[in-house]
Amino acid sequence: MSRSLRALFFAGLAIAATALPARAETVGEVGVDWLGNDIMIDAVSDPKIKGVTCHVTYFDRSVIDRLKNGNWFEDPSNNSIACRQTGPIEIGDIDLSKEGEEVFRAGLSLVWKNLLVTRIYDRRNDTLIYLAHSRELTDGSAKMSITTIPLYGQTVNWQNGKPQ
Repeated sequence: MSRSLRALFFAGLAIAATALPARAETVGEVGVDWLGNDIMIDAVSDPKIKGVTCHVTYFDRSVIDRLKNGNWFEDPSNNSIACRQTGPIEIGDIDLSKEGEEVFRAGLSLVWKNLLVTRIYDRRNDTLIYLAHSRELTDGSAKMSITTIPLYGQTVNWQNGKPQ
C-alpha cells in the first residue's frame, strides 16, 4: 500500500478511534504478491474488558492493484479474528443484549466499507463471543469470522456484578 493510502487509512482509523475507545496496533504485515497487496494483522484490546486481546487480519489492497483492476473503491471483505485472554479478566459495563456491542471499527475502503468487531455475551454458556465482519454502505457481506472466550471456571471480576 502506498504511503498516502496508508496515511489515509490510519487517519480513518484515528477518526473511528475517537468514537470508540478501542485502538488497533499493527503487529504484522505479510506481502502476498508483487503488486504490493498485504495481509495486515492488528492487535485490538477490548476497551470494556481488561485482559482480552483480539488479533484481526484483513487484506490491504495496493494502489497498483486498484489502478490495474480499475476498481478503486472495491476491497475484499475477507477477514479473520482470534481473541484470547492475555491477563486477568475484568468486565466493565458491557451491552448484554443479543445484538452485542461494537468493540472496534476501521475503514477498509476510502468511503464504502468498514471492518467491525462486535462483542456478544452468551449468558447460558458464560462465554464472550467476538465477531469480525464487514459493513458496506450499499451491500452487506456474508463473510465473517468468529472467536470465543469461555469464562466458565475462570476468576472474572464483574465491575457491576455478574449477570443473572
